[in-house]
Amino acid sequence: MSGRYTVLTGGVGGAKLVDGLYRLLPANSLTAIVNAGDDFRHFGLPISPDIDTLLYTLSGKSNQKLGWGREGETWSFMEAVRSLGGEDWFNLGDGDLALHVMRGMALDAGETLSAVTARFAAAWGLALNVVPMTNDAVATWVESDEGPLPFQRYFVERQCQPKVKSVSFVGAATARPAPGVIEAIRSADAVLIAPSNPWLSVDPILAVPGIRAALADCAGPVIAVSPLVDGKAVKGPTAKLMSELGLAISNDTIGGHYADFLNGLIVHNDDPASDSVAVARTDTMMRNPTDRERVARAALEFAKKLRK
Repeated sequence: MSGRYTVLTGGVGGAKLVDGLYRLLPANSLTAIVNAGDDFRHFGLPISPDIDTLLYTLSGKSNQKLGWGREGETWSFMEAVRSLGGEDWFNLGDGDLALHVMRGMALDAGETLSAVTARFAAAWGLALNVVPMTNDAVATWVESDEGPLPFQRYFVERQCQPKVKSVSFVGAATARPAPGVIEAIRSADAVLIAPSNPWLSVDPILAVPGIRAALADCAGPVIAVSPLVDGKAVKGPTAKLMSELGLAISNDTIGGHYADFLNGLIVHNDDPASDSVAVARTDTMMRNPTDRERVARAALEFAKKLRK
């Protein structure tokens, strides 16, 4: 399948769709714009969870059992941290540390996050553009029944247990899209929204000024893959969050959330669809590489249909 495609992504589900697209598309025809609202500093190191998950997934280094981190990881660093009474709520594996240390050194030397990410992708032989949404600091915060929580404290330490009242993106109003982000959206033959959490993984990207407008103006159709399967989230707190925000847990809500730029929505098999946008159907569960390719192929074929 020829053309240029762009995908907005975050989390494990997003990485799986990008992997499927990467397997089907020609080299260097895909751009992945990655959520950086989850980024934070831990033990003094800059952690970019969604970027790292994508890099590990595409390079075949992801831990299939855990669903995050590197395959074959060891944990001597964390064992040493615990022995010293350090915080152990966010695990950093020994191999994983290499990415964070190298990133920290590069950022301290004046490199941008997008430049560092591109260099890491090239080092692992990845023939696509992996771009953070911005090089500026944007932090996702959750207002909860336990008070305000930075994203990783809510998501990892508290395991999404607090009830969410609202979500905000500190720093987004003054952030600028990373170089190439706007061009990749506007010039794409299609833009795909991964089945990532719309409120926690995609909204941080949309909060960066200029990105939402670029989606409304892009040359090709914008298609989202719903994160809901049989009315539930495959992974993570999507359905729980929707309920706590007073939203119906439905594909109609997902479609409406992206209504100002969305041209099509892909839903799981016979799940009730959105009434406000064109719909395509496939089995959206992505358990293995074949599943990932199936969902990616359905998205590309749907885009081709909508372009006619």
